[in-house]
Amino acid sequence: MPGKKKIAIIGTVGLPATYSGFEILADNLVKQLGDKYDITVYCSKRQFSKESRQSTYQSATLKYLPFKTYGFQGVLYNSIANFSAMFKADILLVFGVAGAWVFPFVKKLTNKKIIVSIDNSEWKRDNAGTLTKRYFRWSEKIARKYAHADIADNESLLNPAAIRNGSISALIESGANHKASVRPTAADKEVYPFLAKPYALKICSVEPITNVHLVLELFSTMRKYKLVVVGNWKKSPYGISLLEKYAGFENLVLLDPVQDQHMLDLIKGNAYIYIHGHSAGCSNASLVEAMYLGLPVIAFDIHGNRSTTENKALYFTTNADLKSLIENTRIGELKEIGLLMKEIAYRTNSWSIIAEKYNKVFKKISGMEKLTSIGSRLNELPEKTV
Repeated sequence: MPGKKKIAIIGTVGLPATYSGFEILADNLVKQLGDKYDITVYCSKRQFSKESRQSTYQSATLKYLPFKTYGFQGVLYNSIANFSAMFKADILLVFGVAGAWVFPFVKKLTNKKIIVSIDNSEWKRDNAGTLTKRYFRWSEKIARKYAHADIADNESLLNPAAIRNGSISALIESGANHKASVRPTAADKEVYPFLAKPYALKICSVEPITNVHLVLELFSTMRKYKLVVVGNWKKSPYGISLLEKYAGFENLVLLDPVQDQHMLDLIKGNAYIYIHGHSAGCSNASLVEAMYLGLPVIAFDIHGNRSTTENKALYFTTNADLKSLIENTRIGELKEIGLLMKEIAYRTNSWSIIAEKYNKVFKKISGMEKLTSIGSRLNELPEKTV
């Protein structure tokens, strides 16, 4: 496509988006900006079946590498993608820092531009080994130093040293698909009987950083409250142990990831409250989708969650906090919080707004004028109302 800047998207499982987070972001950037840029998305051959691999998606070219996106293979996957893209693209949009050690070579040997989206949860995970934590912490420092722009989806991850490094640090919130509440039918309630009564909902990766153990421990003692948790229970010893410990409680519904979109929309849209237990890392698509649905949010009390919810949700750090919020918050207050969450999501997290913010960063680093932090100016885009 002559005349168009070439952008390589690196660090996702690939497209079409069948996973979460960065994949959903990549999917929507392709849809929103595919007419403006020549986009290539790097994909994991190991995580797509042969039948599901496509050479193109929308207007983007898909390039497959024979590695998984996690563990040591994830470092290889991202590193090779970075090396490949530096010869083919004008801009490298990199999600995560697993292959950031390549950035100095890209910056010093080429005139290609690097944009990295920082997710510092890798070195904060409790189940990560010491060497892994040290590597990812070092990688994050390299990424911030050598990228032409780093993107944070909440204020806690902004880079205060950006201007000193001659780069940009931009605040671009997480986006999420607009969801509509779907009322359950009698047939739906046959499949998921919990839809007939109020329930709390939590959707997450089952790992210590999302505090699944804390939430399950509390609800196992609060038998009159129903809790539904959707997650990848069998992926780790942590998840398996929780599944074995809590599967027998009648008020706890522990579901594997739900692939049927209709049923997933039903589960999300009919929850009474949404509990977000993430205690590190970037903003989360499941949280933003819950906000779109107008669900009252109770979130773990960290700066990132307060930033995403603009300090207007309810927050907890202990079982005692969470129990008090569940038992003592009035229905009217919960409804008011739900409306606030919906207003915030429509104003700041719509994909058209998110894509335009990325477009501004692409244009800014392509010109490489005097570099300044552009988070505040990006937020001056027209608001989208509910």
